[in-house]
Amino acid sequence: MIIPLAHRADQAQEYYFSVKLAEVRRLQAAGHDIINIGIGNPDMMPSSNTIDALIASAQQPGSHGYQPYKGTPGMRQAIARFYAHTYRVTLDADTEILPLIGSKEGITHLSLTFLNEGDGVLVPELGYPAYRAVSQMVGAQVQEYPLLEHGGWQPDWEATADLVTEKTKIMWMNYPHMPTGAPATQALFERAVRFAHDHKILLCHDNPYSLILNKKSPISILSIDGAKDVAIELNSLSKSHNMAGWRIGWMAAAKAYVDAVLTIKSNVDSGQFKPLMDAAAEALTNSDNWHRERNAVYADRMEAAHALLDVLGCTYATDQEGMFIWAKLPESVASAEALVDDLLVNKHIFLAPGFIFGPKGQRYIRISLCLPKERIWEAVNRINP
Repeated sequence: MIIPLAHRADQAQEYYFSVKLAEVRRLQAAGHDIINIGIGNPDMMPSSNTIDALIASAQQPGSHGYQPYKGTPGMRQAIARFYAHTYRVTLDADTEILPLIGSKEGITHLSLTFLNEGDGVLVPELGYPAYRAVSQMVGAQVQEYPLLEHGGWQPDWEATADLVTEKTKIMWMNYPHMPTGAPATQALFERAVRFAHDHKILLCHDNPYSLILNKKSPISILSIDGAKDVAIELNSLSKSHNMAGWRIGWMAAAKAYVDAVLTIKSNVDSGQFKPLMDAAAEALTNSDNWHRERNAVYADRMEAAHALLDVLGCTYATDQEGMFIWAKLPESVASAEALVDDLLVNKHIFLAPGFIFGPKGQRYIRISLCLPKERIWEAVNRINP
């Protein structure tokens, strides 16, 4: 006998990469060399001082017990200093920062905290699948707002305003944008904050890519006047500091929002491992030069990725930021799914089809920069020997 599932489990689908990577592993087990350029899994190491801090903390007898639900003071203070240096944003380390087990956890906590069943959630028509999936799991109604392909993949604000109802509670945003790589701008964030004020909704900004191949100074939504009244920002060390498996992130917001989310989070987990938080605090001191060196590596990989897309006949914007390249398929290719399957089976190359980020991605693919440039060039040679 199998006990019936909850409705949310019936509605949820297994994450696309979970399914597809199982296929990749089967091909690898059969002896095939798979070039995986589909996953945003940083392959470079954290800084050496980060590793040293982890080891030193783990060797302390007092590091292995439960920690505060709000994280250690040292980690919160490091995040506050990081925001001051990186974004010119002042945060109160005691009241405006809440460490998370990765920012993905924050999507669930925010949804559980602010959404009732039937509430509306504005989700970009192209975006991180978790925004949509978690909204549906908590019983909210997803309202998909359009992005303007020829307007830098920014929201169509007039069309988005037409979607707002008295039940709309949250709007999800993410710039630099995943998957399109559209940059964040001061004007975009000012418009978003004004929109949130005008429509009395909570603006949830997901900001994990601001330090990767950014063409200008990184920006936080919280740098905009009036943002703390209506906005919460999620951030993470996963992509920016090569610490994806460490599961270290945080939310930054006004005290009232932090306190509200803490009521949910404190009933879900019991805090994080102190050595991880001590090491994260050290990672946040990485120099600007450390980030420049890492971005130089990504820039070399981007050159190879552009060559791969050229071989495939795709078109793409050259001002993209973050660790992915978003590209449009030529008319000669039937679909992204067909291309992905063909490359995986016949060339042993895996890349991501655009439709997993929303229906508008049917004619797009996404390439990751998270593997050595030599492997990307090998992919080019497999397609065009």
